[in-house]
Amino acid sequence: MQLTFQNKEKLLTNLFQAYFDARKNKRNTINALAFEKHLETNIFKLYDEIVNYNYIPKRSICFIVNKPVKREIFAADFRDRVVHHLIYNYISPIFDKTFINDSYSCRIGKGTHYGIKRIDHFIRSCSQNYSKNCFILKLDIKGYFMAMNKNILKQKIFKTLKEKKHLIDFDLQLTQYLIKQTLFANPIENCIIKGHKSDWKDLPKDKSLFSAKPNCGLPIGNLTSQLFGNIYMNDFDHFVKKEYNIKNYGRYVDDFILIHKSKDYLKSLIKKLSTFLLKSLKLVLHPKKIYLQHYSKGVKYLGAVIKPHRIYISNRTKGNFYKAITKQNQLIQDKCPSHDDFINFMSSINSYLGIMKHYKTFKIRKDFISNHLYRRWWEYVFYTGRINTISLKSKYDIKHKFI
Repeated sequence: MQLTFQNKEKLLTNLFQAYFDARKNKRNTINALAFEKHLETNIFKLYDEIVNYNYIPKRSICFIVNKPVKREIFAADFRDRVVHHLIYNYISPIFDKTFINDSYSCRIGKGTHYGIKRIDHFIRSCSQNYSKNCFILKLDIKGYFMAMNKNILKQKIFKTLKEKKHLIDFDLQLTQYLIKQTLFANPIENCIIKGHKSDWKDLPKDKSLFSAKPNCGLPIGNLTSQLFGNIYMNDFDHFVKKEYNIKNYGRYVDDFILIHKSKDYLKSLIKKLSTFLLKSLKLVLHPKKIYLQHYSKGVKYLGAVIKPHRIYISNRTKGNFYKAITKQNQLIQDKCPSHDDFINFMSSINSYLGIMKHYKTFKIRKDFISNHLYRRWWEYVFYTGRINTISLKSKYDIKHKFI
């Protein structure tokens, strides 16, 4: 089906917008810089491939990260990231309206901090401000991203787009084509391995696409994978709230919590939920990650420990922050930091401060920054307020080379 002139013009505008969205946090990467060097040529070439239905995703780069937990990442080519943002910009507003409020991942105005506050609110509400009994059931799906069935996912996406056709202001057929090309591309084919085979040691098989079942598994690292992860579990979210009348329910990707006044009732739901997940979504509850306790015991969720009247940062987050500081200290002891070193330093330290400032962690932040961060860093930076962020001293600018 040929696009009209108006739709072609709109697609080109949307592609440029997708490019600007994709480069926000990737502008200094080699892949992004190479694309930007010949921006108009690359955009028009991508545009031609899309309108002629010749778009094929390029090779991904595969590597292992160890924080916050060990995971396998497939980094798409920047050109394909632009397509991911195009798809996301088109369909995310439509699907977001179908999600329950308490689906927290990859949504504007949601996220980890919102999820933690909501679970804390649910506990206080169910326990009538800690005066009555209530219990917390936390469950996890085994190898979620690697277990998602692509055919089931495609059916869910296309069904909703068809039902919401009256809300669509983009070319549906072309968008469905891009979704299929992205969804069914196999990133392990001809991928570039960054690192060593030993990096995969101790990574469970259900955490790797190299061990995924045929037609299953989405690459962690793609924007579309995050959105697709929400779509895949959307029916389950509505099932839990409507079928079993669980008002106090929240989910972040594959990590979800149910809160109820009856421990026995929650216990009875485990088998029922497991059956639904297996039959409808071909997913399996993780047998070693079933948590059912009285609210007074507290619960670890999204990097925090939620207890009556207080929320703590988790020990794992504190440990990772200390490791990040140690790594930065080693760098500045060996050499003077380059521009890229400094950018990485700011990104790493401020990401942890950004997490921790939401909770009662002033003493922890003060100890880590004042007592553990190597003094030479203070030649270039200072902290603001109550150690909420690290900032560059005014005598330096962002282009400064430390020599």
